[in-house]
Amino acid sequence: MDKTILNVEGMSCSHCVNAITKAVGALDGVSNVDIDLNAKKVSVSYDSSNVSLDTIKSTIEDEGYDVI
Repeated sequence: MDKTILNVEGMSCSHCVNAITKAVGALDGVSNVDIDLNAKKVSVSYDSSNVSLDTIKSTIEDEGYDVI
């Protein structure tokens, strides 16, 4: 199991948290999504044999947020 912490710009409310959690959590291989709005960080636990970090990043960007 891999874990990464991404810096994500554009998150400001619980809707943002729910949108990212739902989208990333739906990816095959993702086991946990934890978001710190104040720090603008998204922590993701995932199985790299099922999902790539690039897929996780693009999923967040598809929801309208910027991964930096």
